[in-house]
Amino acid sequence: MKRKIVGTTDRPRLSVFRSNKMLYAQIIDDQKGITLVSEKGKDGKEVGLTLAEAAKEKKVKKIVFDKSGYTYHGKIEAIAKGAREGGLDF
Repeated sequence: MKRKIVGTTDRPRLSVFRSNKMLYAQIIDDQKGITLVSEKGKDGKEVGLTLAEAAKEKKVKKIVFDKSGYTYHGKIEAIAKGAREGGLDF
């Protein structure tokens, strides 16, 4: 059984989605039901870096990483590394 990852106001959730052509990442406050920041692109590290920069503007520093059932490898790992390099803590 998979655990459901839930973001709070203090630690919103970074959710990722991978299509055949694009990568999508968004930071979501599940308690309020709103998306704080979203990014899309083809390069995982670049998506993570730009997402982290946008999150800094919204004063978000700590997050919970939700890989949406994908293996932590390749593009998903690149998004996480880019977000960490950009200053997000998880």
